[in-house]
Amino acid sequence: MKIGFVGLGIMGESMCENIIHKHDDDVYVFDVVREKTEKLAALGGIACEDAYEVAEKADVFITMVPRSEHARAVYESVLPAMRPGKTCIDMSTIDPGVSVEIAEMIKRTGAEFIDAPVVKSKPAAIAGKLGILVGGSEAAYEAMRPILLYMGENVMRMGENGKGLVMKICHNALVAQIQNGVNETLTLAALNGIDIPALAQAVSYGGAGNFYLDSKKETLAREDYTTAFSVENEHKDVHICQKMAQSCGFPMPGMENVVRVYDKALEMGLGKEDFSASIKVVRGPWRRP
Repeated sequence: MKIGFVGLGIMGESMCENIIHKHDDDVYVFDVVREKTEKLAALGGIACEDAYEVAEKADVFITMVPRSEHARAVYESVLPAMRPGKTCIDMSTIDPGVSVEIAEMIKRTGAEFIDAPVVKSKPAAIAGKLGILVGGSEAAYEAMRPILLYMGENVMRMGENGKGLVMKICHNALVAQIQNGVNETLTLAALNGIDIPALAQAVSYGGAGNFYLDSKKETLAREDYTTAFSVENEHKDVHICQKMAQSCGFPMPGMENVVRVYDKALEMGLGKEDFSASIKVVRGPWRRP
């Protein structure tokens, strides 16, 4: 079974590398940045000139692209290469409604389609220990599960097409609200003379412990915002969540506040930094010297 992978960014690069190392057949690769394609080709992938060439040669066509418009453009461009026997796996985090539209378009050709967005960030992608949330038919999920396990250790089907993305957006929305609570309490503690290591240790003794603080306490203390997951990507995700809530007529005041924080983060030019840099928005002028 030949696999193709399009989108070799921060996450896609390591996800594809795991497939190359673990799969016993050809892996075709492409990214719009030529150097990224060449890097994966040097690791054993087969470089292609465009997404269409990948789709034409692969039995399983995987995408990991930044936004809804990118996913739509890729799948429209490869549509003539789709036919019965092929399966598409979009692992991007995009609007669930757009993903369902893409699924319907692909499935009309006789090919299969699942959405399979990932949770966790770059270190887990490198280690092949991502969480993967799947939307699609049970049959397609079972057929593709071995491939998904090249990249992740926790793979879960959430329902039909689009439901993997619904769960991913809910996940990232919850992370953002936890993050905002961490940012506010870290700042309040600092204003009262308690540093991040002391706060993190004290929190671990009670009921407020959380993965975000545990994983970011050291980099936050160093003010190291090297990107594992960017501000601009989380900005995209919280806006998708806001749209989902509005379409349901469901008010989410906590999420609305997070949206304001991320809007301000982009205004401040933080888009390419790690999403933990959102603390700069919350901290604002209330920073102890």
